[in-house]
Amino acid sequence: MTVEVIRATSLGQLPHGFLGRRGGVSTGLCEGLNVGTGSSDGREAIAENRRRAIAAVLDGAALATVHQIHSAEAVFVERPWPQDDRPRADAMVTDRPGLLLGILTADCVPVLLADEDAGVVGAAHAGWRGAIAGVTDSTIELMEQHGADRDNICAAIGPAIAQPSYEVDDSLRTRFIQEDEHNARFFTDGPRGNPHFDLPAYVAHRLLLAGVGTIERLALDTYADPDRFFSYRRATHRGEPDYGRQIALIGVGE
Repeated sequence: MTVEVIRATSLGQLPHGFLGRRGGVSTGLCEGLNVGTGSSDGREAIAENRRRAIAAVLDGAALATVHQIHSAEAVFVERPWPQDDRPRADAMVTDRPGLLLGILTADCVPVLLADEDAGVVGAAHAGWRGAIAGVTDSTIELMEQHGADRDNICAAIGPAIAQPSYEVDDSLRTRFIQEDEHNARFFTDGPRGNPHFDLPAYVAHRLLLAGVGTIERLALDTYADPDRFFSYRRATHRGEPDYGRQIALIGVGE
């Protein structure tokens, strides 16, 4: 099976893609294109999956990733860091050709951003903690520091857990409403009476508030499509001891 690359119309011809689990060599619970070194998957399989992911988006590119911590931290990338010396952050920005920024997810929202005219791209990992802390705002601000114009930035929101699949507790809803009472619109009561949170819609809202010119939502639910995507929450509900991670990639080309 070839690597499936899901592209966003808004990002045009820039090398980019949201990848799922199709086209990889891993087996077992992480079957498919698992790129997460935090899993118990074999290191050789993960390395091969990463090689395949890069080749599918920008063959021969170098891959930069960070140690994701559910924060609002964004860092500028000149070249990849060693695996054991990556910065603790949840977003990256670059203007360097031949480099791919890679964000790993397994339900959280991957956001790819680009000002194609300025030759500046960004990638952000937005779980609920990072989203409310402003990880997309930090990414946009860093892009501007390197020549981007937020009016010209296009942002694509990739596969993530959707509201019907994302049951949360009342304390999370209360936290978001205390931040802004209008955030109540991103919650609805689920069939068991507990709130369900629309994380992708909230991330899109934050991008809109930041003045991003174009926002595209791919509306793909990681939890509901086990053949196509990894999902931490689905693995938890099934009582599985491990789960894979998918990757979202973007670069400025050669």
